[in-house]
Amino acid sequence: MDARILIRFLVFTCIIALLLLLTFTNLPYPLPFTTNTNCSVDSPRCNTIKKPPKPKQPINNLHTSDVPHHPLDPLTLSELNKVREILLSNTLFRNTGKYALHSVVLEEPDKSVVLRWKYGDELPARKASVIARVNGVTHVLCVDIGTGEVTPVDVGEHSGYPTMTIEDMTSATWAPLGNLEFNRTIMARGIDVKDLACLPISLGWFGKKEENRRLIKVQCYSMEGTVNFYMRPIEGLTVVLDMDTKEVIEINDNGKNIPIPKAAGTDYRFSVQNAKINLVNPISIEQPKGPSFVVDGHLVKWANWEFHLKPDPRAGVVISRAMVRDPNSREMRNVMYKGFTSELFVPYMDPTDAWYFKTYMDAGEYGFGLQAMPLDPLNDCPRNAYYMDGVFAAGDGIPYVRSNMVCVFESYAGDIGWRHSESPITGMEIREVRPKVTLVVRMAASVANYDYIVDWEFQTDGLIRVKVGLSGILMVKGTPYINMNQVNEVENLHGTLLSENVIGVIHDHYITFYLDMDVDGPDNSFVKVNIKRETTAPEESPRLSYLKAVRNVAKTEKDAQVKLKLYDPSEYHMVNPSKKTRVGNPVGYKLVPGGTAASLLDLNDPPQKRGAFTNNQIWVTPYNKSEEWAGGLFTYQSQGDDTLAVWSER
Repeated sequence: MDARILIRFLVFTCIIALLLLLTFTNLPYPLPFTTNTNCSVDSPRCNTIKKPPKPKQPINNLHTSDVPHHPLDPLTLSELNKVREILLSNTLFRNTGKYALHSVVLEEPDKSVVLRWKYGDELPARKASVIARVNGVTHVLCVDIGTGEVTPVDVGEHSGYPTMTIEDMTSATWAPLGNLEFNRTIMARGIDVKDLACLPISLGWFGKKEENRRLIKVQCYSMEGTVNFYMRPIEGLTVVLDMDTKEVIEINDNGKNIPIPKAAGTDYRFSVQNAKINLVNPISIEQPKGPSFVVDGHLVKWANWEFHLKPDPRAGVVISRAMVRDPNSREMRNVMYKGFTSELFVPYMDPTDAWYFKTYMDAGEYGFGLQAMPLDPLNDCPRNAYYMDGVFAAGDGIPYVRSNMVCVFESYAGDIGWRHSESPITGMEIREVRPKVTLVVRMAASVANYDYIVDWEFQTDGLIRVKVGLSGILMVKGTPYINMNQVNEVENLHGTLLSENVIGVIHDHYITFYLDMDVDGPDNSFVKVNIKRETTAPEESPRLSYLKAVRNVAKTEKDAQVKLKLYDPSEYHMVNPSKKTRVGNPVGYKLVPGGTAASLLDLNDPPQKRGAFTNNQIWVTPYNKSEEWAGGLFTYQSQGDDTLAVWSER
C-alpha cells in the first residue's frame, strides 16, 4: 500500500504562568490594522474604509526571469501573471467585477509522472490549481498555462470557505471604522482612534446562524504608550462582520467595567529596554571553505541528502523527493515523497462570550505561508545561510514576493553525532568522535501575536527531524483584578493572572504534519511494534520477566490510528516489505514522536469536530492526492465534514 502518515504533535499546552518576550522587529502587513488618523466620532474620515496597502516588491530580486527546472517547482512570477491573464479572459471572470483568488499554486503532476521524470527530460505540462470566489461562490479550477484551458474541478460538497486572502484580513480590520456605533463605543471606552489596533479573528463554527455567509470577528487594542498592543486589549468588545460586504452585523461590548491594562513595561523592543545587558559575548560559526550544501533553483544537495524545497502560501514550506545516498552502492534511495505542515489547531479554553470562538486553524484559515515573515540574517539564520523567496499571488492575482521567507544552513551546536572510546582494560587506546553537523531548513511565521519557527533538520545518518518552536507574545484577556487576593476561590479565571488587569488564557497548539513516506519506493506498510512483558516459566531463568517486541502490520486505516500511551509502549515503522536488508529484514524508517499530547475536549464540541484530526496522534491512510489538509480543503467556518478523521472512517 502506498501509505502516508499524518502525525499530530502537541507542541505547547499553554497554562500560562509567565510572559514571553518576542523577537520580531516587523509586523505582518495584514495583521493588525492600526490607524494614526485624528478624527471625531462623526468625522467622515472615521467612516471611510481605506484600501489595504499592496504588498511591496523587494528591490533585490523581482524574480522576473525565473523559469521552472523541476516538475515540482512552484509557479514563477511570469507564470502567475499568465494564470491571471487566462482567468480574466475566461467567461467566469470576464463578466464580473467581484472576484478574489484565494489560492494560486502549482497543480502538481501525478506522483507517478514525477517519479519517472529525470533531469534532462521535458517538464510535464505546467498547470495551476486555483481556488477563487466569484460573486460569492467558491470555484476550484485547473489552469493549463501552456494551452490557456480552464477546467472546473469537482471537489464535492463541503461546508466552509477557502483560506482568507491578505486583503480579506486587512480590509476586515478597517471595516468597523465605517460604523458610527463602533466609533462611539471606542470613544466611550476612552480610546483615541489614532491609538486603535484591530485584529481579524476567525470565528470557527457554532451553528446555523453562522451559515451561508462568510463572517469574521474583529477585536481591538490600544497602542497608546506602547507598540505591544497585545497587552492592552479592549476587553469584551467584539464586532461581527460580513467579510464579503464589509457590513457590521453585530457589536457586543460586555467589558465596560474592565480597564485597559497599563502600557508601562510592555514594549518588547531591545532599543527601549531600560537595562541593555549583554549576557553573552558574540558568537559566530565560521566555515572557512564555505557551506557544504548547494541550492540549484529549488533542489538542495548536502552531504548524502538531496531534496526539493519550495515555499507554499498555506503550508509554509514543502519538502519533496527526499533521498539519501547509500554508502555502499552510492545510489540515491527514496525516503519521503512529500512532507509539510498540514494544520495548526489553536483552541483557547475560555467559554465566555468574547473568547469561546477562538479556536484557530492557522494554516487553513490564515495561510501559514502567507504569514511567514522575512528572516533576519545572523539572528534568525546564521552566517552562510541561503535564503529563498516565496512568490505568491495576491487576491487580485497579481504576484508579489515574500523575500527571505526560507533559509537553509548547516548547524553545529557542539553536539556529538557519534562517539566511542575503549576502556583502558581492553589495552586499546581508541577514542573516536564525530561532531554532529546537520542541515536545517527554517521558516518563521508571525500569525498575529505568536511566532512559529519550523525547522526541517537532516542528519548524515539518514535521520529527518521536524522541530517547532513558539515565540512572540501571548494573547491575553483583560480583567478588573490586579492581585490574586481579589479573586474568589470558586471563580474560574480560565488562565493565570500575569500582571495587573492581565490574564494569560489556557490554550493548546496542535501542529499536524503530513508525511508521504516512500521508503525505497511507494509500496510501504505501517508496522506497530508493541513492547510486551513476557513472564518466564518456572525454572526457565533466574529472571521473572522480560520484554518482547511483537510486530503488527496494519491492514486497515483503523489499525493504523494510534493513541500514544505511556504504559503501552510501541515503536512505529514504515517499511517496504518488497525490499530487504542484507540479513533479510524489510527496509524501513522508524517514526519517533516528539512532544505530543491528547486533546481533552468533548468529541461533540464544535471546535473538536473541526479539529478531529487531533483525536489520534498518528493516522496512516492510503495515498490520495486530494487528502493533504487535515482540517479539510475549505477550513474557514467548516463544520468538520472534510477532516482527516472523516476520510479515515470511510
